[in-house]
Amino acid sequence: MPGIAPPRPIPIRDRASILFVEKGRLDVLDGAFVVVDRNGVRTHIPVGGIACLMLEPGSRVSHAAAALAARVGCLLVWTGEAGVRLYSAGQPGGARADRLLHQARLALDPDARLKVVRKMYDMRFGEPAPQRRSVDQLRGIEGARVKRLYEALARQHSVKWKGRRYNPRAWNTADLPNRCLSQATACLYGLCEAAVLAAGYAPAIGFLHTGKPQSFVYDVADVYKFETVVPIAFRVAGRAQSGKQPDAGDPVGEVRRGCRNSFRKTRLLSRLVPGIEEMLDAGGFDPPPPPREAQPVAFSEKPSGDVGHRG
Repeated sequence: MPGIAPPRPIPIRDRASILFVEKGRLDVLDGAFVVVDRNGVRTHIPVGGIACLMLEPGSRVSHAAAALAARVGCLLVWTGEAGVRLYSAGQPGGARADRLLHQARLALDPDARLKVVRKMYDMRFGEPAPQRRSVDQLRGIEGARVKRLYEALARQHSVKWKGRRYNPRAWNTADLPNRCLSQATACLYGLCEAAVLAAGYAPAIGFLHTGKPQSFVYDVADVYKFETVVPIAFRVAGRAQSGKQPDAGDPVGEVRRGCRNSFRKTRLLSRLVPGIEEMLDAGGFDPPPPPREAQPVAFSEKPSGDVGHRG
């Protein structure tokens, strides 16, 4: 409206976490972000207050909807059935490169990378990593501890657990505990990728995980998953296997709702960006200053949302 400043993106720490859209067309109608089903029924989505929209098979996105989501800093993630496989993501970040360069410098320096990995281990398990261990050795130690944690949670919730086994190309071939766990981690990955982009970093530049488009997302998610989503997956799977699940026909849906409630209860969104900064600060490098040959700022803009938002 004339005389009123345009709205600025809401910082990610103040947003709701995730929303899944399975069947419907995302569009902008009458200035509002909506999902239109096959009967023409509109469901309004407050896209500016959501960190991530997970788009499953059967969903379509209009140009206007994609543009609005990018403008307000809401990450669109195209996934497979039940969010198991990630096909693509529409980046709301890219507002600056200084943090990305800082991240790349840490990842390329062997000593700094090891310090970051050790900090992730400390934050994840609540104790310092063993001394004189390489990144590969720490990866092996983490894998063994994670396996034991899975087994302990399976015993706690009376889950018939045969190990972490699933095929992302054949969702229905996995057993119920693995389907619940895959759904829980998919929720967390979407949220962590939104936080990584909002903070101005690159999802692909990882430290413990490498060589994948979401390597850094996996690094960040692993720090928080056992306090948030993994216990929910085992609890729902155990109740479903025992017949005590109130929503027994849709345990995967119950996992989603449980993850949403856990994100809210643990205030995960308000902790993710500071947590990422804490991990990277352990590398011991200060962010690089602007190069001497850099052009000065052509025009000033007021801060908008998080540092990674284009605004």
